[in-house]
Amino acid sequence: RCQSSLCYSLVFTMVVGSNNFLTLLSLSSLVLCAQSLTPVALHNSPSRVAACSSSSLFMSDWSSFSALDDDDDLDMAVDTREYAKEEDSQEMKAEVGASLEAPSIENDAEPISVPAGSQLAMDEETVLGVLSACREEIGTLFGYSAENRGVGITGGVDFVEMDGPVVVLRLKGRFWHQRTTVLDRVSNYLQQRIPEIIDVIVEDEWQLTDEANEVF
Repeated sequence: RCQSSLCYSLVFTMVVGSNNFLTLLSLSSLVLCAQSLTPVALHNSPSRVAACSSSSLFMSDWSSFSALDDDDDLDMAVDTREYAKEEDSQEMKAEVGASLEAPSIENDAEPISVPAGSQLAMDEETVLGVLSACREEIGTLFGYSAENRGVGITGGVDFVEMDGPVVVLRLKGRFWHQRTTVLDRVSNYLQQRIPEIIDVIVEDEWQLTDEANEVF
């Protein structure tokens, strides 16, 4: 009905276009017709259907797409090796551990074994020597022995640098204890023998996370 009215109005305007009153009347009819046409005709118009389809596309479920890992994650090797059980014999643990490489030691030095409460001077050579003794005396934390590696303890600790009165270390490998606990134990060992050490930290806070414990 509206489309017919629109056609009649246009024809009417063309025929009597010279009459201003009739022209105004025809424009009014055109506006009324367009207003009545919009809710009905546009509801099912091809453009509206296309818009709805496009909207549905952009609101699709993306759950089937997996997130891309960071480039750094691609370089990490997760430890999936099988180890001996805690209840296995020491021989079995040692046999399994012997097949695994011990953690490397960077900047190794002769152990300086002194009791807690000693007053050693703070210099790099002394720190390296006390750290070497620490690896032996609290060795159950680390993977330097075949028995420990046999049950999955492959972690190690390295000296990185001294930043004034702060000693910077590196933790690597897998530990049974929380990595923060390992750092605390090493820190206490060093500070009880070299009291000038103010703090002992790791070079990267990520090394204290659970994620770091599964990477080797």
